[in-house]
Amino acid sequence: MRRLALITTAVALCAGLTGFAALHTDAPPTAQPARAGGANPRSAASLGTAITDLQHTLAQHPQNPGSWAQLGGLYVEQARLTVDPTLYPKAETALRRSLSQQPQANTVALTGMAQLANARHQFTAARNWARQAVASDPYAPAPYGALTDALTQLGDDTQGQASLQKMLDLRPSTASFTRASYALELHGRTDEAAVALDRALEDASTRADQAFCHHYLGELAFNTGSPQDALRHFRTALSLDPTYIASLAGAARAEAALGQSEKATRDYRRAIDRVPQPQYVLEFGELLQSLGRSVEARRQYAVLEAEQKLFAANGVVDDLNLGQYQADHGSPQRAVTLLSAEWKRRHNVIVADALSWALHRAGRDEQALALANSAAVLGWKDAALFYHRGVIEDSLGQTDAARNDLSRALQLNPHFSPLYAPDARQRLARLRGTS
Repeated sequence: MRRLALITTAVALCAGLTGFAALHTDAPPTAQPARAGGANPRSAASLGTAITDLQHTLAQHPQNPGSWAQLGGLYVEQARLTVDPTLYPKAETALRRSLSQQPQANTVALTGMAQLANARHQFTAARNWARQAVASDPYAPAPYGALTDALTQLGDDTQGQASLQKMLDLRPSTASFTRASYALELHGRTDEAAVALDRALEDASTRADQAFCHHYLGELAFNTGSPQDALRHFRTALSLDPTYIASLAGAARAEAALGQSEKATRDYRRAIDRVPQPQYVLEFGELLQSLGRSVEARRQYAVLEAEQKLFAANGVVDDLNLGQYQADHGSPQRAVTLLSAEWKRRHNVIVADALSWALHRAGRDEQALALANSAAVLGWKDAALFYHRGVIEDSLGQTDAARNDLSRALQLNPHFSPLYAPDARQRLARLRGTS
């Protein structure tokens, strides 16, 4: 008899929630679910204090592998919060110094190397480091978190679920429940994903943890077509941690969906001024473009291109995001090249969707449709995915299929993109013969 996995083992989220062992798929973000790497979030202020304290300790006692490992992990977290890729080489230096001082039984440093590789989108390396960390201490939950993140991004759904199950069994916590929510969302189980996030929120013991959970409740609400609920969660997150800039950008996205363009523009500018995350820059550029402010939009796209170069210079492989940008705002042929390379590295549904769209933009619709179908294999209820497939089907003259997918996209989230949601409505009206 197969085990009922994840949530029905060590703890139950709710009586009727089935586990992942019941899923038989093999194949998971920004616009993708983004909480795969979620774990023990800190506020920016507390993170800076912890780093300063460790730097002081190590200046006095440099032969301290534990402190070097902690410092490396904190640099990775600081890079995530500040979007400063120059911190990744610092993290690697600290982690490798820890490993050189303690080559054996150094689970924290091995886990840190896995987290660093995940942050750089080097997911095969992350998987390998995480497996070493698990072998070093099979009863520590953090290595399973890093392993789950890597396996999920590599598209190894079965092993990713098994790793997540082990993490939940060892320590049901905010870190494990947020990962469970991400996995559930990728499988189209959005109601259960919300339950998992509510359970994570119950377990959250700090304001930073609580802000983190509210942020992803906001992301889930937005992705399921509830921008007002999303805005409420984002504002709650900001009240708990005003430095959590992801929620400021999330609020801007929700405000744009609600037709509050001036507020959205203001909040995007505030978010980008503080943390120029490429996703925020792209979203802001597309909002400006949808408002007819093309010159300002192009400025944002130029910022994004400069950021991509900085990431690459610091060891970050970002072909997915760069390819998505190129497909819509640059060279579709370059997008196909970038995303084909990414597809060779990892067969997950997010890359499949991105490559299918790039192929369509490059005029290769037959190939695009095969990949668009692959992107739907897990049951992910993503409006952009259905929009992309609907447009491809429309281009191939598959009218009924296109009508169904475009309708599904707008049912899931009528505000999924300021640029492409209006296009979906126009196409659907034409296909229905009403325009």
